[in-house]
Amino acid sequence: MKRPTATTFRRALIATAALSAAFVAGTMAPRAAHSDGPRASPYRRLGVVAQVLAHIENSYVDPVDEDRIVDGAVRGMVNTLDPHSSYLSPEDYALLEADTTGQFGGVGVEIDARGDFLTVLVPFAGSPAARAGVRAGDEILEIEGHDARGMDVDEAVRQMRGRPGTHVHMTLRRRGQTQPIRVELTREVIHVVSVESRSLPDSIGYVAIKSFQDRTSDEVSRALDELTRAAGGRLRGLVLDLRFNPGGLLDESVFVADQFLREGVIVSTRGRNGQAQDEARARAAGTRPEFPIVVLVNGYSASAAEILAGALQDHHRALIVGQRTFGKGSVQSVIDLPDGGALKLTIARYFTPSGRSIQAQGIAPDVMVDEGEAPEAPRDPERERDLEQHLPSSERGDPEPAPIPGSDIRDLQLRTGYQLLRGLIRTAEASPARVDTTRPTTRAASSPASR
Repeated sequence: MKRPTATTFRRALIATAALSAAFVAGTMAPRAAHSDGPRASPYRRLGVVAQVLAHIENSYVDPVDEDRIVDGAVRGMVNTLDPHSSYLSPEDYALLEADTTGQFGGVGVEIDARGDFLTVLVPFAGSPAARAGVRAGDEILEIEGHDARGMDVDEAVRQMRGRPGTHVHMTLRRRGQTQPIRVELTREVIHVVSVESRSLPDSIGYVAIKSFQDRTSDEVSRALDELTRAAGGRLRGLVLDLRFNPGGLLDESVFVADQFLREGVIVSTRGRNGQAQDEARARAAGTRPEFPIVVLVNGYSASAAEILAGALQDHHRALIVGQRTFGKGSVQSVIDLPDGGALKLTIARYFTPSGRSIQAQGIAPDVMVDEGEAPEAPRDPERERDLEQHLPSSERGDPEPAPIPGSDIRDLQLRTGYQLLRGLIRTAEASPARVDTTRPTTRAASSPASR
């Protein structure tokens, strides 16, 4: 069957509007005679949309792109709802699907807007950008001859992505160099790794989840297996880093939480009028040993990352360290549309196992730690041995204490989380029974916010 075009969609819109207007005209008088009749249908105003579109087509000073006008009308309608409901053009929909799969044709850079310029945050290892010498901190001046100053990040991503084997030309500015840098990059299939891991001292593991994509839970499972082998078969504790994680696929977040929880609710959703829609529950099969866990979060941890942090916090399974999270606690459903695009529509709100609403509140950490470096330590005080002509000691003194494990970690939140985790491990290993030290006992779960 031939896919309906945007023009076909526009004509259908006009036809529907005309029918709606005729229906309203035919029923206006009876409705006026009975004030207690049913509420007027909102579709009656589609006639206004059709009339405006006709005026634009016939009277606007320049010819118009009809598809673009219809797209704008649909976007405007959806944009009145909330920040996360949106109309996705076919191009935007393709970007969304690529982001969730973690695989797309591109040049392999992560970018962000910094002031007037788009800045390279990191070139992916082994990517076309990395091989061409693109560095973190490079500012993008032009993409395919288009001035990138003030360009929207999504627009820049659309221009850099494309079919593998095709080329993209970019002009960069690098600090310390007076001349711009011009590169020609050949697009390749880029695989984004959503999980990074490494071993820390004392048989402690570190796992960072950058986003929840297809197979993220499998990547976490493999990382935990490797960390356990590196720890000699027994992982004593875990730092789970969810900072700067914008979320992603709900199912993957649930699967990760299920690896650490034996039973109980992981997350629940409520739709219109607070009606319960669904809940995800943990299963005992495949649960990891109950080693202590510290979860790192910040103001950029959102959506699926907040669901994972909230579930582990409510079940007293982890200590949450860092800053209050973003507070994106709404559920979006993606609905295919006839023009090849999609409607991303908010249909429910998320709630943690104890019934706390995430929406516009976020997850409050158990231990607040600001980002950035720790304040500079004061200089060591002058001691007796530093004085001129001091008497020598006649006894052998205590040896110099060994440095505290983790004291060389420059990341303040990670250093704090690691050292707190060492304390939790000592407490847990000192008692044969599992001791819950992950949250203050006086803290009660908050009730859902009124909406």
